[in-house]
Amino acid sequence: MSNEASALIDKRIAGLGDWRTDTLARMRALIQEADPDVVEEWKWENPVWSHDGIICTGETYKGKVKLTFPKGAALPDPKQLFNSSLEGNVRRAIDILEGQQVDAKAFKALILAAISANSMAAAKPKRVKARSAAT
Repeated sequence: MSNEASALIDKRIAGLGDWRTDTLARMRALIQEADPDVVEEWKWENPVWSHDGIICTGETYKGKVKLTFPKGAALPDPKQLFNSSLEGNVRRAIDILEGQQVDAKAFKALILAAISANSMAAAKPKRVKARSAAT
């Protein structure tokens, strides 16, 4: 993990000063439990967790904590944790409102599915466009 990014995430969590502090800290801990090798990054002024690509971002708004999975539409979600950005073809998000708890086991399964999707994409050979020979 990047010490600088982790420090910025620590600062964001501490600076929230309300229920979002515990919520974002809990979700971060669940991500780290699911993937001890997760890389913490700071992009777009938000925490980002990566492993062979972005797993999810953690955004905070006045009334919610949002975890956005860039490849969420391709992930299995049997517990229907995704409740936001459902209309898109690629990303999905989980909006957590005050007082809500996310199923830890189901969330960790989503994290592992996102890592698997990233790893498969990273392992896929790059297609090289063949050049046509001019005669």
